Parts: sequence; structure tokens; C-alpha cells
Amino acid sequence: MDFIQAVLLGIIQGFTEFLPISSTAHLRVVPALLGWERDPGAAFTAVIQWGTLLAALIYFRSDILRITIAVLDGLRTRDPWGHPDARMGWMIALGTVPIVVCGLAFKKAIKEDLRSLYVIAAAAIGLAIVLLSAELWVRRRQQKGQPLKGMSDLGWWDAVATGLAQAVALIPGASRSGVTITGGLFLGMDRATAARFSFLMSLPSVFAAGVYELYDERHTLLASQADALNLATATVVSGLVGYATIAFLLSFLKSHTTLVFILYRVLLGGLLLALLWQGVLQPGTGLAE
Repeated sequence: MDFIQAVLLGIIQGFTEFLPISSTAHLRVVPALLGWERDPGAAFTAVIQWGTLLAALIYFRSDILRITIAVLDGLRTRDPWGHPDARMGWMIALGTVPIVVCGLAFKKAIKEDLRSLYVIAAAAIGLAIVLLSAELWVRRRQQKGQPLKGMSDLGWWDAVATGLAQAVALIPGASRSGVTITGGLFLGMDRATAARFSFLMSLPSVFAAGVYELYDERHTLLASQADALNLATATVVSGLVGYATIAFLLSFLKSHTTLVFILYRVLLGGLLLALLWQGVLQPGTGLAE
């Protein structure tokens, strides 16, 4: 890819990583629609997520510092779960296990077969329906006067269930934030809490995936000085855009539902299916010859 393409991919990654619309899908679909010669690839996608990872680390720095100190203090006093912040740290660790296990177990399918545009379209529409169901579930709870959970109300089951939901994000088009926010809503969290917990839980797995892919695909990703520069450019741009996106979404969800993202996912999936059926796009490569 050239420099302009790297910048565009960085903008796409930063804008879509934290919104429940799937960054992986857009990094796969946009190059296909623009007729680029090749898919940027799962490894490139995983590495430039470091930019949005850094954005999240900076945005949630006070939370992360507080949780880290509590975990270390709990280990020192041999009371690892005695403080709520320490429990939160261990819950995040526990919730990370499913996506790590599934990512290693299904590595080949994730990097190859599941990147089909048919899979992405189906995931975009299917998860939109599930997210809509979660929104209706929350509305029903509110109509019954049942309180929704805040961060201080979360427990071990919330971590396990959200972690299992996060593993579904390995399917391109599903969206890490989308599936974890959906899981959080079904568990009775309010929307802002579901998003915040989603972002915090994503940090370990995004870091691990980036390290693994950079090492595993280093000869391709860093094949030349230009390749390394483009990778770094996309990562930096994704971080800058990602920071603004976090602030936007957390503020948006305090007073809005996820309906706009649900509608967008359905439209995206429908457009992809239409282009595939008409032969404009090929499921594995992009634009038809």
C-alpha cells in the first residue's frame, strides 16, 4: 500500500474500533470497494489496533492506574479480591481468556476463510438483530422499573459472560465493542457501563493480538522501510482518531440508544450482499474483474 492508503486505513480503524460497527469489516470492505489489489490482512489489522489500544490506555489512564495499584496491593497483602478495583482487574483478566483461547484455536479460519465478504455481511446483519434484541430487553427492564447495573455492580458472571461475547468478535463483521456491549445490555448494564467495561476488557487481548501478529508476520509487515512506515502511520492515525471516538461514544450512550448503529449495520450488510449477488464484488478478493 502507499502512504495515502495507510492514512485512510488508520482513520477507518480509529473511527470504527470503538463503535459497534466492526473495524475489521471496514478494513476489509473499504479496500474491496476502492478496488485495491489486496486485502490489508488480519495481521495488519491486529497491529494497527495498537493505535486505538494506546488511545484507550490514555483515555482510561486513571481507571487503569487505580486498578493496577489495587491488584498489586491485593497480591502484597494476600487478599487479591478484597478491594473492588482489584476485583475489576481480575475480572478483566478472566474475561480475556475466551478470546485468547478461541483466537489461537481458530487462527487459520479467522485469517482466511472468515474474511469472506459473505461472512462479514452476515455478521453485520445478524449481530444487528442481536443488538436490537438487547436494546428491547433493556427497555423492558426500564419499563418494569428494574435498575440497570453500573461499574460498581459488576460481578464475576458479568466478566465471564462478557468475555464469551468478546470471543464472537473474532468473526469479521461482528465488532468487538458491538458484541461486548450487546452482552453487557443482556446482563442488565446501562449503555455507558456496557461500553466502558467493553473498552477496558479489550485492552489485554488487543495488546496480545498485536504482539503475536507482529512477530508472526514480521517478514511481511516489515518487508521494507516503506512497509514499516505505512504500518506506523496507520497505527498513529488510528490512535488519534480512536481517542476522539471513545469520548464521543461514551457521551452519546448516556442519552441515546444504539439504534443508529443497528440501522447502519443492516444497511452495510445489505449493500454488501447486493454487490456480491450482482457480481460487483467477489467474496474473497474484492472488486470483480
